[in-house]
Amino acid sequence: MALLITGLILFLGTHLLRVFADDWRSQMRERWGENGWKAVYSGVSLGAFVLLVWGYSLARQSPVVLWSPPAGLRHLAAPFTWLAFVLLAAAYVPRNHFKARIHHPMVAGTKLWAFAHLLANGTLHDALLFGSFLAWAVLLFAASRRRDRKLRTVYAAGTPTGTLMAVVLGTGAWALFAFWLHGLWIGVRPFG
Repeated sequence: MALLITGLILFLGTHLLRVFADDWRSQMRERWGENGWKAVYSGVSLGAFVLLVWGYSLARQSPVVLWSPPAGLRHLAAPFTWLAFVLLAAAYVPRNHFKARIHHPMVAGTKLWAFAHLLANGTLHDALLFGSFLAWAVLLFAASRRRDRKLRTVYAAGTPTGTLMAVVLGTGAWALFAFWLHGLWIGVRPFG
């Protein structure tokens, strides 16, 4: 469990630097240059992610059950994760209504993804992993919206084409992951 917790702290901590230590982050970017900063940031993030995945896989070998989720909650995970994938796609598809309205669809999607997994799983390692990501996403979303207001950021208006593309791409990615890759990579088949 220690590896999982260490990985979570390092991974989510690096992804909260802009929220809690933006001045320090700016100083380091200036000192190391844009490429130097990106190299260090990426290296720490990748190493932390490896620790997180390794720690999670070790914790799964000796699960501590906190509760047994009812089947109805497990069924709710499917539409929540589908919407999370649509929001993830919306972060990259230009001029869609999700980004125009939410402004930070990837972070909103992360909140839904984490919440869905908290509904469907009842072990300590799942609560740590998905609860941490949910708390991180809530903090980051609020901070990002505050920064947008402060900077008076304007997002492009959504179009039906952009929105449809986000839905189609997100649905395709969700189906690929839910019906095939989740079982292959995670060892759990949500629909099997």
